[in-house]
Amino acid sequence: MTLSPDEIVVVHLGPVALNATVLITWGIMLFMVVGSWLITRKLVSDTKISKWQHVLEIVVLGMQQQIRDVSRQNPGPYLPFVGTLFLFIATSTLLSLVPGVLPPTSSLSTTTALAACVFIAVPLFGIQRQGAAGYLRQYMQPSAFMLPFNVIGELSRTLALAVRLYGNMMSGAVIAAILLGFVPLFIPIVMQLFGLLTGIIQAYIFAILAMVYIASATQAHQRNQNTDIAKGD
Repeated sequence: MTLSPDEIVVVHLGPVALNATVLITWGIMLFMVVGSWLITRKLVSDTKISKWQHVLEIVVLGMQQQIRDVSRQNPGPYLPFVGTLFLFIATSTLLSLVPGVLPPTSSLSTTTALAACVFIAVPLFGIQRQGAAGYLRQYMQPSAFMLPFNVIGELSRTLALAVRLYGNMMSGAVIAAILLGFVPLFIPIVMQLFGLLTGIIQAYIFAILAMVYIASATQAHQRNQNTDIAKGD
């Protein structure tokens, strides 16, 4: 029983073996790029819009509102990154409906890569918002003694992101595979649909947590300013 696409080697390119995880991930990226171009190439600002544009606007406005609610900031700078995370994981989840195809998010290497993207994005957004000195200063709050603990906290939450997503995606695949061997066909189908709903929820949670971490980094300067003002008073 194959539960991870890492175990499926599709092609060898000399010493390099390309497994299903890599190829399916490339396929999803190509699908998202082509799909976004096809959907957005005929956008209009009239009162009469196509159904595709209507759906697109609902999705984008929904993501903007979620980012605004979490960060209390303009969602514009964060929408491309956080929105792409959500759409990639959601699209990967939809692949579970295709017989014989394992979503790349059921591979720990994929979830680790996604968590690493968040790990890199957090300081980039933080430095962009408050400068390198201002961002690095928060690691020594409330005192320099907290520096190693704050660094460990950054690393541990990245690990938690990767393991949480991997565990939820893998558990759904394991349950469906077990039921397929012991119960009639319609039960695994119901479980697969339930796993699809769970996967969409996990995509939402992953994106929200990423935005929470980014908001924490970008809002630190405001907290520091408030602290300085309070000390001055």
